[in-house]
Amino acid sequence: MNTELLEALEQIEKEKDISKETLLEAIENSLLTACKNHFGKADNVKVNIDPVTCQFSVYAEKTVVDQVEDDVTEISLANAKMIDSKYELGDVVNVEIKSKEFGRIATQNAKNVILQKIREEERKVLFNQYYGKEKDVVTGVVQRYLGRNVSINLGKVDAILNENEMVKGEVFKPTERIKVYILEVKDSTKGPRILVSRTHPELVKRLFESEVTEVRDGTVEIKCIAREAGSRTKIAVWSNDPDVDPVGACVGMNGARVNAIVNELRGEKIDVINWNENPAILIENALSPAKVVAVLADPEDKTAKVVVPDYQLSLAIGKEGQNARLAARLTGFKIDIKSETQAREIEGWLDVDDEDEYYEDYEEYKEAQVQEEAYADDYEDGAGYTGDTEYPEDAEASGEADIQAAGDDADSGMAE
Repeated sequence: MNTELLEALEQIEKEKDISKETLLEAIENSLLTACKNHFGKADNVKVNIDPVTCQFSVYAEKTVVDQVEDDVTEISLANAKMIDSKYELGDVVNVEIKSKEFGRIATQNAKNVILQKIREEERKVLFNQYYGKEKDVVTGVVQRYLGRNVSINLGKVDAILNENEMVKGEVFKPTERIKVYILEVKDSTKGPRILVSRTHPELVKRLFESEVTEVRDGTVEIKCIAREAGSRTKIAVWSNDPDVDPVGACVGMNGARVNAIVNELRGEKIDVINWNENPAILIENALSPAKVVAVLADPEDKTAKVVVPDYQLSLAIGKEGQNARLAARLTGFKIDIKSETQAREIEGWLDVDDEDEYYEDYEEYKEAQVQEEAYADDYEDGAGYTGDTEYPEDAEASGEADIQAAGDDADSGMAE
């Protein structure tokens, strides 16, 4: 048994995750290369390696002839009978080749073949390992800044966090541990090239899967996500089990679960809302924490008209239109928001002849909703399962300047 070779192969297999069979194949190819360098050709050379004992033998198949013209492929009858007296003209003799007789150049070339094969297999193993993690979240260690990009060490390979995939204003320190979303894994001659992101909406989804057991096992589904990285995310959830509250499961006791994700995203606000097949109810939920008076949704045109109390208009639109913009992305509807006063002033905007009839229908619609009133009240008050959510100071105020500004924004067009 070739003990030293066997131990070396087992160690490489353990450290680099390269199978012993692949390494034995590399050794076989290296011996053939050495024979070709030593004899000039290796077409008639055969290598036998026992995978259990790692014992190997190299021999050349030579034809028995009267007159030898090519000593690499032919052998004289006299020499053949010295090996075995039964050989006759035309027979094929297996002549053993001593690998120790190879020259320095042939030996060096054989060594290079083995090393090259190990490097190729190591690169392939790394690529397959991280390709399987594509579209998933991993933890990395910040290495250094490469211009405006950041090099992130993922264990056995470095990834690149490009500037356009970084949250604006986010600064990293060397050796800092962060979670990143693997966008793409490419194979290259220098190993896998991995691109990661901190702004992708799927990062939030994967973080919820890792933090919330109900999401991980499929009891709670994340239907859709709208994100403005570094500022706010809205996420709509649905429960496949009527006994499980999807919002409560994602928030956790005292907000423990959602706060862990908020901390990982460095304070980014997260609004968790109930998903509903009724687009009007979904739009109302998406505009939280603002209170909605009425919603008229057109599923065909993907447009919706929303009426909110006068004092809630600025809250519904949000700072720089963020709340309305995220709600539009989350639901897929173009949302036009107006206060009660504005809705009354615009003739025909509600598309109903009798205003009292409209509100009567709305009350019936409200009663049909499957939503706990306590939850709605808590959300409006900012009792906050959104982490350290801060609402505009004028959320409950009716300052004329703020309302007028928000009204101008609403009049200027729809939130898309």
